[in-house]
Amino acid sequence: MIPPIANNFVAGEDAPAALNHARALNADGVGAILNLLGEHYDERTEAVADAAAYCGLVDDIAGTDLDACISVKPSQIGLDVSESVYRENLADIVDRARERDVFVWMDMEGHTTTDTTLDAFEAEVTDYPKMGLCVQSNLKRTREDLERLVDLPGTVRLVKGAYTPPKELAYREKSEVNRRYRADLEYLFEHADHVAVGSHDPEMISHALDLHDGFGTDFEIQMLMGVRETAQFALADAGYEVNQYVPYGGKWLQYFYRRVRERKENALFALRAVVGN
Repeated sequence: MIPPIANNFVAGEDAPAALNHARALNADGVGAILNLLGEHYDERTEAVADAAAYCGLVDDIAGTDLDACISVKPSQIGLDVSESVYRENLADIVDRARERDVFVWMDMEGHTTTDTTLDAFEAEVTDYPKMGLCVQSNLKRTREDLERLVDLPGTVRLVKGAYTPPKELAYREKSEVNRRYRADLEYLFEHADHVAVGSHDPEMISHALDLHDGFGTDFEIQMLMGVRETAQFALADAGYEVNQYVPYGGKWLQYFYRRVRERKENALFALRAVVGN
């Protein structure tokens, strides 16, 4: 059972719990991006099992009127086994999503997987445009990747980046990452048809709102479950499209630990929950 403190960041251990959370979000005007927890499988059977679970989740979403979609990690569906296993499982998920008209997000993992993930996205989105890809502004290569992606169907989710690539490949200083994120947002709002702003940073969200006013580009704001949820609901109430990234599943402990470690405000939130304040 997931303890109460982790319930703030993880919707539950199974798909029905995740769907119930999505329903509650929808009642407050927020969409749900559902992610079955799991990553870095080195056995084909594990990857195939989670790919099948995603196909089942697509069916579950399609059988409701929920504003919900899925988001898939490459290493969860076979990339650490082989590229062919990854491509095969991704194709199965996208084929099911195409049949059921469900949006598919592809997460981005460490820098060694960027090219393979981009290539797989391009291969699938050409035939099924209801897809999106996460791109990380802390990588020095990102502007070149964005120039490639804006010519494709689909949507880019821009994040600052939670991984730590080698310094020769990435910006490390917080101020420089922020500068690159702002610049990448500006590029997307100028050149893309739709932008997903993946950030909890009030300054970046404010910048996105200004860019929308300037360019008129459609956009959405994406935030994690359990982080600045009051702001999520306030933005939705103000008429903006907001989607919450909702993890679920039995492999919740590693995810929860990462959320608490990566941001000071999450750690303070967790501490307050422990002491009961």
